[in-house]
Amino acid sequence: MYFAALLARTEDGWEASDTELLDNVETLSDLADLAREAAAEDDTVLVLIEQEDAWFGVVRIDGEEDPRIYVSDAAAAARSSYGEILLTDELLGREPGDDDPDLDALDLDGTEDGEDGEDDEDESGGGSAEAVPHGPVGDAAVLDDLGVTEKELKSLSEDALTEIAEALGASEVLETVR
Repeated sequence: MYFAALLARTEDGWEASDTELLDNVETLSDLADLAREAAAEDDTVLVLIEQEDAWFGVVRIDGEEDPRIYVSDAAAAARSSYGEILLTDELLGREPGDDDPDLDALDLDGTEDGEDGEDDEDESGGGSAEAVPHGPVGDAAVLDDLGVTEKELKSLSEDALTEIAEALGASEVLETVR
């Protein structure tokens, strides 16, 4: 089960809106545009996304600046259509369009036909499994100035979005859209 919400910072505090994010969003650019529409002037907007017991993501948009992204578990998010929007090539540290393994880099030593060879799967790589790391990726300092340190963000697991909202002083407004 997924949950997504926008938290927009205003003069009066945070305003939350439940959003059918991914019904209208196919790219990170679409997501940033949606968030900017929710902002009053160039205020901060946070997009909070979670897949229950698997991963959560925070996207921060400050005016026209590029979105800052943090994903708690890239490998889990990669198996999700919501996560795919957040896991950009830049975030994963790869060249755009570099989704497929480089065939020149594969070690074709004759063992690919079922012959017994040394068990060196970890060294020869597994293509997409290596492309998306297990664990957190992105800007872990995305919420530092809002009261959630890198260390705190990386230690969150269950109820992460609730804990983030509490630190921001926005737990009540987030609960209204849950």
